[in-house]
Amino acid sequence: MFLRGSKKTKAEVYLNEPIGKDKDDNEITLLEILENDERSIEDEIDLKLKTKILYEKMEEVLKDREKEIITLRFGLNGDKPKTQNEIAKLMGISRSYVSRIETKAIHKLSREFEE
Repeated sequence: MFLRGSKKTKAEVYLNEPIGKDKDDNEITLLEILENDERSIEDEIDLKLKTKILYEKMEEVLKDREKEIITLRFGLNGDKPKTQNEIAKLMGISRSYVSRIETKAIHKLSREFEE
């Protein structure tokens, strides 16, 4: 009893903890309510954490031009991803140079995630 009381005062919530019963008297968990057919809540949380880490690594490791190209190329700013040709025209450089910068930036990021 003490453990339950102390857990509630800490405002901790567990996804698999029963939160009630349905009309057939089956226990319902928070996970069952939050899940959808597309992705589970665990996958959503995992994706958000990995995305946050990616942005942090981009800030730490990449130079401004590399960040800009990766952001434009993969639509990380919320826009539609752009082709290397589109980025080259925007930045006034050749497509092959965009490709080299993109490859170098991806390599830097992958090394960071391997560590």
